[in-house]
Amino acid sequence: MNFVKEPMAIENRSMEIIAPYLRDYKLNEAETKVYSRMIHASGDVEYAKVIKIGAGAIEAMKKALLSGCNIFSDVEMVRTGINKKKLASFGGEVFCEIANPEIAEVAKKQKITRSMAAMRHFGKRLDNSIIAIGNAPTALFEVLSMIKEKQIAPAAIVGTPVGFVGAAESKKLLAELALVPYITVEGTKGGSPIAASCVNAVMYLLNNDRV
Repeated sequence: MNFVKEPMAIENRSMEIIAPYLRDYKLNEAETKVYSRMIHASGDVEYAKVIKIGAGAIEAMKKALLSGCNIFSDVEMVRTGINKKKLASFGGEVFCEIANPEIAEVAKKQKITRSMAAMRHFGKRLDNSIIAIGNAPTALFEVLSMIKEKQIAPAAIVGTPVGFVGAAESKKLLAELALVPYITVEGTKGGSPIAASCVNAVMYLLNNDRV
């Protein structure tokens, strides 16, 4: 069987296949690339209908990345999916504390999720960062609460938690409050690969060399 084997050729052909599905969305070049990578990560062109990019979000993420910002994620799957070598080339790192036994103990004592406890643990380190949440609605709710009550100031939030309990509501609140620049997806869809693909898309807008 003949099939495409070269990674960039596979990616380029994927983007060619996706392109016609975005023609009616009146996206600029940067938005098109972010949409395309999120769709590519999902394998679902219907994602275009639910992606929501807040005003200035891509530019805010680019500026933060160029300043060497760190990225904080809710789960290891998001951390794993982010191109860490590319991020390091800008001077940043990606952090996730959900597997930390101390975080688990705090979560148990406070009767909250580990992802919530992790965000509280990060605290002011979230200032000027990109927060990438792909799995836990509770983490997104917690971050929004911290912005309002603790005056943390992230550069942007990629909020794509997936599921049927709190996911749609947390993402709707993210967009309605618009406390910081954001990228999200409406409804129950989402997931760690979607969050990671969004971050990677913006990094590749800055530098498309693969490292």
